[in-house]
Amino acid sequence: MAEVLHDPNVLPEDLPVPQDDGAARHLAGMPIPDIALAATDGAQVSLSKLPGRTVVYVYPRTGRPGQALPTGWDAIPGARGCTPQSCGFRDHFAELKRLGVAALYGLSTQDSAYQREAVERLHLPFAILSDAELKLTRAMRLPTFEVDGMVLTRRMALVIDGGVVTKVFYPVFPPDRSAQEVVAWLQASR
Repeated sequence: MAEVLHDPNVLPEDLPVPQDDGAARHLAGMPIPDIALAATDGAQVSLSKLPGRTVVYVYPRTGRPGQALPTGWDAIPGARGCTPQSCGFRDHFAELKRLGVAALYGLSTQDSAYQREAVERLHLPFAILSDAELKLTRAMRLPTFEVDGMVLTRRMALVIDGGVVTKVFYPVFPPDRSAQEVVAWLQASR
């Protein structure tokens, strides 16, 4: 049987909804560890040292058009939707800036070379951070799951003020509305 190829821009209608398993409860109020991560723009970024307000959306992995998904991907609650989530933050980038967000990043455990393809293909006006060595993921005890030998982060969004986590969005569903949820929270908290 041939592998089914997918379009990462399209979310299936029957995706399982992730439940709050409490795995991100410890993050609110946590200082970000001083760990430099490679960014797709070539910089090394330590989220702990960024002044002002930063938003980081964390996602499992970006798919590529025409490439097969990991085993059972659509059946893993919260796995599918990284491209629509990234596009949502792209589309709300100017609004996030107007609401006082000094920096916006995506973050996954893929390497920067892989992530750069997505930044270019999706025309993202911000960098993606690579935690390929899982240093930040382990230090912060971010929720993860494993598939096809890969350790991947569960989808979430973090608002960070002066190096401390102020707000955690977890679980995130549907992923294409993640940026809208962050915008709504920022508006309400003004």
